[in-house]
Amino acid sequence: MNVGLVTLLMFGSLVVGLSLGLPVSFVLGGVAVIFSFLLWGPASLLNVALIAVDLEKTIVLVPIPLFVFMAIVLERSGIVDDLYEMIYRWAGPLRGGLAMGTVVIATIFAAMSGIVGAGTVTMALIALPSMLKRGYDKRMAIGVVCAGGALGQLIPPSVDMILYGFIAKESVGKLFAGGVIPGLVLAFLYILYVAVRCGIQPAMGPALPPADRATWSQKFASVKAVLLPILLVIGVLGSIFGGLATPTESAAIGAVGAIVCSAVYRRLNWVNLRESAYRALRVTSMVMWIVLAASVFASVYQALGAVELMKGALTNLPFGRWGVMLTIQVIFFIMGCFMDDTAIMMITIPVFLPVIKALGFDTVWFGVLFIVNMQMGFLTPPYGFTLFYVRGVAPEGVTMGDIYRGVWPFVGLQAVGLLVVMIFPALILWLPNLIFPG
Repeated sequence: MNVGLVTLLMFGSLVVGLSLGLPVSFVLGGVAVIFSFLLWGPASLLNVALIAVDLEKTIVLVPIPLFVFMAIVLERSGIVDDLYEMIYRWAGPLRGGLAMGTVVIATIFAAMSGIVGAGTVTMALIALPSMLKRGYDKRMAIGVVCAGGALGQLIPPSVDMILYGFIAKESVGKLFAGGVIPGLVLAFLYILYVAVRCGIQPAMGPALPPADRATWSQKFASVKAVLLPILLVIGVLGSIFGGLATPTESAAIGAVGAIVCSAVYRRLNWVNLRESAYRALRVTSMVMWIVLAASVFASVYQALGAVELMKGALTNLPFGRWGVMLTIQVIFFIMGCFMDDTAIMMITIPVFLPVIKALGFDTVWFGVLFIVNMQMGFLTPPYGFTLFYVRGVAPEGVTMGDIYRGVWPFVGLQAVGLLVVMIFPALILWLPNLIFPG
């Protein structure tokens, strides 16, 4: 059968299955198994078992449950409450100060967790009601919570970077280092937008009235909230960047550090520990089912010769290698509106990576670009995860329409950030090349 026709049928089946609301892993795996059976017969189904066995033996995936566990323990430890109290005291007197502070806290929490859900839900529970209570515009408050929460995908330790490293056979340490500056660039863009918008329209983010402002002694007393997060970030990322630990070992450091933080904040008990372990198991199981299903799908698609088909189609596009890169980014953005980022990665990266290498692009740079692009997917309807995270815990009076309207300016800022790191590759590659020369 013609490869182009099979491509249309396979991806058409994916669209139909996802439109029906079926789980992503079932759709990917089901389509792969059905087409494998139809094309090559029952013997081809052994491929599913072989891929599952290979995944079980893949050491690079081991940090995922540890980082997820770390994030969930920190979410329950009370650290973010104290961080927000510190920001409330220091930034509250500024127009838009609480919104800018929310971005700062989300950035710090992203560096402690590595997953989007934990940061988004935590900020939606703590920061969103606080901003709304103090007269912030709903769209502004919702936008910074969603955009700040999505930073967990980019700022290391990032689960998506671990998965990309597994697919691309690329150093996870280099990917972690490559995500630092782009993450800070996006956080800066969000803060700049809030400052300018609230400066022009004070009603969007009013400053705290003098009666509610903290004294200098209260401000300095609150700084202690930053000490534990900084120590944890140094322990996790510093051990990797300093060559003292592998990503798996640093993930173990982070998990132990999260338990210590929880103990310091007097939140360490059997109930919290058990619930954190159970939730980490659920999240990890979901990720691994998607990885398995998408690996089978990618294996079937590659066996058809689709990589050569895609390579030929892309390399013949106008505007040269940059035309190919822009086309790939547009494909990522469109898919991000309808599919899970893990599934997109597992399906597309094995197909696009040979093209990227043939065109002479750096695979670390491309991987970070992919993750920056996927951040837009977390904010764009109808599939944007952060939209549903916020809707699930938002205060009464916040509608889905408010959430949709609130995120669009930040989607635009993410697109600007993507273009900036595309135009200036050194923003991604400078730190990896510095820490991991050669």
